[in-house]
Amino acid sequence: MTQKPHPNPQTKKEKQTGYLHQNFRLFHLKDKKNQEFEFHYHDFNKIIIFLSGNVTYLVEGKAYDLKPGDILLINNHDLHKPIIDPNTDYERIILWLQQDFIRSQKDRSCDLSQCFTTANEKRFNLIRLNPQLQTDIQTLLKQLEASLASQEFGHEALSQAYFLQLMVYLNRVFLPGAYQPQCSDSRYDKQISEILDYINRHLDKDLSNETLSKQFYVSKYYLMHKFKEHTGYTLHAYVQQKRLLHAKDLMQDGVPVLKAAALCGFSDYSTFLRAFRKFYGIPPKTFAMTSCETLVPEGFE
Repeated sequence: MTQKPHPNPQTKKEKQTGYLHQNFRLFHLKDKKNQEFEFHYHDFNKIIIFLSGNVTYLVEGKAYDLKPGDILLINNHDLHKPIIDPNTDYERIILWLQQDFIRSQKDRSCDLSQCFTTANEKRFNLIRLNPQLQTDIQTLLKQLEASLASQEFGHEALSQAYFLQLMVYLNRVFLPGAYQPQCSDSRYDKQISEILDYINRHLDKDLSNETLSKQFYVSKYYLMHKFKEHTGYTLHAYVQQKRLLHAKDLMQDGVPVLKAAALCGFSDYSTFLRAFRKFYGIPPKTFAMTSCETLVPEGFE
């Protein structure tokens, strides 16, 4: 039986959802619900294969109006949410991917995480395949689903083989230089997109409202209003959350707490300490000595 995620109460606007303890998980979901989702993020990468429905997906300031067969690549820490028409069946396949597992498959000629890297660099998450490739991917997904539901000899090895084959296909489509995003496939504000890109590339710099308004030649109040209108969250909250998420990643990779704070734009450690403890519920030094699986932002599921 295909696994389904368990619903949990939602108490904050931006939140971490789901915990992945396997190399990857697959969910095949079909429902018709009058449900509004909040912006959220994951500590793992996610692939969404859209099969049917009327859905717009918001990812880091861009809106994608999905068509059957579309594939979205969601990097870990990308803030995203779907807007779903409750009057039609929404069917999709979702894959959660453990980053370390994907990286472990890397050799000199094959980096299966490259498609996510490219999506992040281009700040474009959509893959829209031609009909033949859609058919090939659908066939492979059916084989993967069947092997995951099987208990026959070697089913786990076969599932992993199908999964890796899928990742190879997606990377071939999304290779740098081979894939050119089509602007007509998404809706976004060019200026806000540039601001988001600037923020994510300069987390160690001054990203105050005043500095950003000067950088992009707009008034501070206009910038704050426009950013909230197009992204769903305040400029200050977005910057601070991205800094905290990056700091967590750095500490997880062994970077000392003080250095991680500085690399993420926190010049004052006491400010970093208060923000980290408020967001995650534990001090950063405590996190540095614990497993990332135990890190749960306060009020989050």
